[in-house]
Amino acid sequence: MLNPTKVDVSVLRARVAAQESRGGWAASQWFETSADDDGRAAAQDAAATQPDLIVIVGGDGTLRAAADVLAGTRIPIGLVPAGTGNLFARELRLPINNLSAAVETAFTGETRLVDLGHAVLVRADGSEERRAFLVMAGIGLDAHMAAHTNQRLKKRIGWLAYSDPIARSILGNKQFDMVYQLDDAPEIALRAHTVIVGNSGSLTAGLLLIPDATVDDGLLDAVVLRPRGGGGWTNIGYRLTFNRLLHRTGFGRFVGRITPQARAIRYAQAKQMRVRFEEEQEIQLDGDPNGSVVSVTLTVEPGALGMRVRTPRRRGRGRGQGRAVAAGAAR
Repeated sequence: MLNPTKVDVSVLRARVAAQESRGGWAASQWFETSADDDGRAAAQDAAATQPDLIVIVGGDGTLRAAADVLAGTRIPIGLVPAGTGNLFARELRLPINNLSAAVETAFTGETRLVDLGHAVLVRADGSEERRAFLVMAGIGLDAHMAAHTNQRLKKRIGWLAYSDPIARSILGNKQFDMVYQLDDAPEIALRAHTVIVGNSGSLTAGLLLIPDATVDDGLLDAVVLRPRGGGGWTNIGYRLTFNRLLHRTGFGRFVGRITPQARAIRYAQAKQMRVRFEEEQEIQLDGDPNGSVVSVTLTVEPGALGMRVRTPRRRGRGRGQGRAVAAGAAR
C-alpha cells in the first residue's frame, strides 16, 4: 500500500528491515497504491494475506481509506505519518517527522483499540454513500477549505495553504439552515456557519477544537460555529486559543463554570447524529472533500481498530513475532 513518490522508499525499507531483524519478524510484504486507488484496494490486498500487522505510511486520508476496509478485522495497524496534518497520529501521540521512531512504534508499540466514525451521505438525487472517518466530518468552513485549497500549494507549504479559503469564509460569514437530531432526542432547527463532528478533537499547532472528544469513548462530539459577526469570530478565536487551558486544568474548568456559554460556539455529544439541510452543503471527511449532501447520518463503531501506540520501554520486554505488511500513501 505504498506510493513510492511520497516517501523515500529506500530509507523506509531500511528502517523496516531493521525492525524485522531486531524483533524476529518475517520479511514484510509491500503493497503500492495507484492514482486510481485511495488506499482501499491496497488495504484489501494487504488484509487478504492474513498478516500479524499492517503498517500504513500516509496521512489522515490514507488511514481513513484503509480503516474503512480493516475495521473489525482485529489486524493491528501501525501508522507512519506522512501527510499534511497527521491529526490522528497527533491524537495518538505518535512520532511526527521521525521515520525511525514511527516505524519502531509500529512494530513494537502497544495496541490501543480506537473508535471509527461512519457517515451515510445522502445526495440531492436521493442516492446514498457510506464512508468512514477517524478524525472529523465537517460542513461549512473546513469543508470549504478541503474543497478549495490549492493542492500544489498545500504540498509546498502545508497548512498555510488554507489561509486564503479560511479568510474568504470568515469574511463572507455565509450561514445555512439545518435541522439536527442527537440519538433519540427531538430535532432542533438552527442557522450555522460550520458544523464539525469529531472522533478526535485536536487541530494542528495544538489547538483543541472539541474538548471532550476522545478516540475510544464510543461517542461522537460536535461543535457548531454560529457567529453573528466580527465579535462572534473573536469569541471563537479566544475559545480555540484557550480551550486546552479551560478544559484540561482545574483552574480552567473553574473559569469555564463561571463564564456564560457563548452563542457563537456550541458543543454536543451523542452516539448518533442526523443532520439535514435546506440547501446542498459541501462535506469533508478527515480533510478530504466528499462532494455535497442534503443530509448526513453519523454513527460511531466502538473499538473498531487496533492502533499501535508508543509505550514506555521496559527491560526484558518481549517483541511480537509475526509477519507484517507495509502500506500507504501520503495524502
